[in-house]
Amino acid sequence: MKSLGLGGILLAGLVGVSPAMAQSPEQFFAGKTITVTIGFSPGGTYDLFGRMLSRYLGKYVPGKPTVIASNMPGAGSLTAANWLYRVAPKDGTAMAIVAQTIAQEEALKNKAVQYKTAEFNWIGRATSNIEVQVVSTRTKGTTMQGMKEVEVPTASTGPGSPSESYPKLLNALAGTKFKIIRGYPGSTDGLLAMERGETDSALTSWNTMKTTRMDWLTGKKAAVSIQYVLERSKDLKDVPAVTEFATNDADRALLAFAASSADIGRAFMAPPGVPADRVKALREAFMAAMKDPDLLAEVEKAKLDFDPASGEAVQKIVADVIGVSPDIVARMEKILAAE
Repeated sequence: MKSLGLGGILLAGLVGVSPAMAQSPEQFFAGKTITVTIGFSPGGTYDLFGRMLSRYLGKYVPGKPTVIASNMPGAGSLTAANWLYRVAPKDGTAMAIVAQTIAQEEALKNKAVQYKTAEFNWIGRATSNIEVQVVSTRTKGTTMQGMKEVEVPTASTGPGSPSESYPKLLNALAGTKFKIIRGYPGSTDGLLAMERGETDSALTSWNTMKTTRMDWLTGKKAAVSIQYVLERSKDLKDVPAVTEFATNDADRALLAFAASSADIGRAFMAPPGVPADRVKALREAFMAAMKDPDLLAEVEKAKLDFDPASGEAVQKIVADVIGVSPDIVARMEKILAAE
């Protein structure tokens, strides 16, 4: 029987390698379309940054694929997160931007969660994010004390979303009287509900207020009453941080955990299982896009907060959130489960 020899053995081994596995990222992405799925309805900063990235990313991905944005609102963006984890193609052509509380929802064992946050391939973050509670001046509930004296109807994008979790926590820990009004697909819808008089309050990002609703603040139609961060930001020195509502160390630790999602901010991820070389290519392309002169001009013109971080950095932030103390998780679960 004739020996194959080393060359023959190597050739035989290569026969079993699929063309897809043998492709470089440039070969794979050439002619492809990458879809950036946005977990909320159009209009807010998730949508803004999702569409902004889609305009610039393709220029820097090897093979220069087409990049498009698509909205998939539902369940405070858990619909999109679950889809990305369970259904989306795991080849590098699917990305998403979802609620910054994605890791907290897993840590809190939200029954709607069908993903493992740390198993996503985090591609990068456009900016950390300050979420704020906006309250109409129709009500006296624009101050810390006022929120404890009058009922403040506030728009919610669904259980598990910051727009519901924060008011519930403050009701339980600080004695505020937020009334949760569900049924709004995104923060923009919540702001429209305020405009229509359906609610007196909504949660949104400070970026959204600066770019779309500053006339509310300058015209005294509404006030930014709470910022959901650990310490007051330089832009909002007169607005209390959520941790200031705590009256003891245990409550402060719980509210600090709730506010930790600000560091995840407006971040993008790909599904688990994407080949490592394509993840690397997407991460490098993301950071290059964040330095694109035209993108930076858009950011400057819109006066957006902007502090990009690498996918590796976001991956670590996510791991830290998931690793929170079980005692904090148990207490927060109990509060959020109450109706």
